[in-house]
Amino acid sequence: MKNQLVMLCMIALMLSSCSNNSDENYEEIATYPFVEAEFGSSIDLENLANYANQTIPSYIIKDNSLGNAITDKGATLGRVLFYDKNLSSNNTISCASCHKQEFAFSDTNVASTGVNGTTGRHSMRLINSRFASETKFFWDERALNLETQTTMPIKDHGEMGFSGENGDENFDALLTKLSAIGYYKELFKFVYGTEEITEAKIQNALAQFIRSIQSFDSKYDAGRALAANDGQPFSNFTAQENQGKNLFLTPPVFNASGVRTSGGLGCAGCHRAPEFDIDPNTLNNGIIGTIAGTGIDTKNTRAPSLRDLIRTDGTQNGPMMHTGVITTLQAAIGHYGTINLAPGNNNLDPRLTPNGVGQQLNLTATEVNAVIAFLRTLSGTDVYTNTKWSNPFN
Repeated sequence: MKNQLVMLCMIALMLSSCSNNSDENYEEIATYPFVEAEFGSSIDLENLANYANQTIPSYIIKDNSLGNAITDKGATLGRVLFYDKNLSSNNTISCASCHKQEFAFSDTNVASTGVNGTTGRHSMRLINSRFASETKFFWDERALNLETQTTMPIKDHGEMGFSGENGDENFDALLTKLSAIGYYKELFKFVYGTEEITEAKIQNALAQFIRSIQSFDSKYDAGRALAANDGQPFSNFTAQENQGKNLFLTPPVFNASGVRTSGGLGCAGCHRAPEFDIDPNTLNNGIIGTIAGTGIDTKNTRAPSLRDLIRTDGTQNGPMMHTGVITTLQAAIGHYGTINLAPGNNNLDPRLTPNGVGQQLNLTATEVNAVIAFLRTLSGTDVYTNTKWSNPFN
């Protein structure tokens, strides 16, 4: 009789355990119904994409995300926010409207379209922002960091329309709007442990996603991995590509009239390998026009990384410079070939004015073609196709 009672108790415990497990499984499956309904298989919260532990080459030593370390959860939320048109006042514009994956997170239009007009400057590429020495954002560096930058377009009347001015609702209205969306209730609780949505949480998630966008699968990276330093010839490069690399890295030698007499082009003085980001101390590069075509704009001192200027097939990722006035690599190099001291430009970088005059690099066609060949080695492929950086709403 005692043995029978023991057996009955064991069976009861097993049934209870099975019942509890079933309930737990049901709870897990039903926890995120709005996320599942909206995104289907493009976002699986039980099997997140790898954002936090991506492979980074050993020669890349900069990391400006330490105050807001990338997490798989945070970057997943950031991806949704980045592509969500609900972040604009009329539900037509997202961050990705101006920073498109197929163009290295830039725009082929000179000025990007917003909810109330167009942007005042060209949309800059977002490649490898995590690894830049310059931690300020926008062409004129008005955002002190990426977190601050992420919500400034949302608060802009022309761009995304939650400015609180010119008839716009303010940013608090956006928080209320997002708080009523089911998948954000689930995602913010998933990431932060609470459904509460704040500007700081939006900023942190967007910044984590943007910093996760990296490009290290270029021909340059394959060569750099085999070399002790950038100055060595790369074994996988052609003679022309190695010549272009040498010209890019080597400073020029000028005479008293600012004419190059020997040396290279000195591009690395402002765009330093191996990150190819902009030197934080760089001033204006001699382009002071505006997209509108009236007045001058001398405050632009930032630039995106030179990685993925073009795709590996040679097609453009959009125009260059804050005005989009330069559309080819040949024209970009040509601009630096002869620097004119434009009236009103009191912010020109002194590195472009040797001995107080605009530099003349005395470029040959062979040199120009070599530097172009080198710049093309900086383009990868993964950034254009990797689904973890793609639109989850598709």
